[in-house]
Amino acid sequence: MTGFARSDLAALRARTARHALLPLRVFLGVTFVYAGLDKLTDSAFLKDSGTGSIGELMHAVRDSSAIPALVDLALKGPVTFAVLLAIGEILVGLGTLVGLFGRVAAAGGALISLSLWLTVSWQTTPYYYGNDLIYLMSWLPLVLAGAPTFSLDALLATRRHDALPSYRGQDLVP
Repeated sequence: MTGFARSDLAALRARTARHALLPLRVFLGVTFVYAGLDKLTDSAFLKDSGTGSIGELMHAVRDSSAIPALVDLALKGPVTFAVLLAIGEILVGLGTLVGLFGRVAAAGGALISLSLWLTVSWQTTPYYYGNDLIYLMSWLPLVLAGAPTFSLDALLATRRHDALPSYRGQDLVP
């Protein structure tokens, strides 16, 4: 090989693999923060009824959803549900972006996406036109891997590791 030794190439591949989920984290984090803020700032959305309201949306999807009881639960307080959903999206997005409790944030994003798929976009045909299923699948690698690089989780893990005592020159944490 010219230019790179095999060990250099292997190191480059390892570094690239460590950072592979970063674009997904940024995309999902920004998208969920934006979605939450969009809901909170849309006065038409935050109403029980009327064009563009959460109430109208819930009534429209109720009979075609996979779990009508879930929609019925949201319909008991549609504005409260919308505000909680928006706050959840913002928290999930921020947690994902900064990598704080990365797996928990990703699990929250997956649960939001799952609930939206089973209710709002369930009737979309063919299924791959519905974006909530795609978001659900996109969260799963982050649920499994967390936020291993460029994250507060990684920083905190390094600090915890550095704070642990050594035993005869051997690290207690691998």
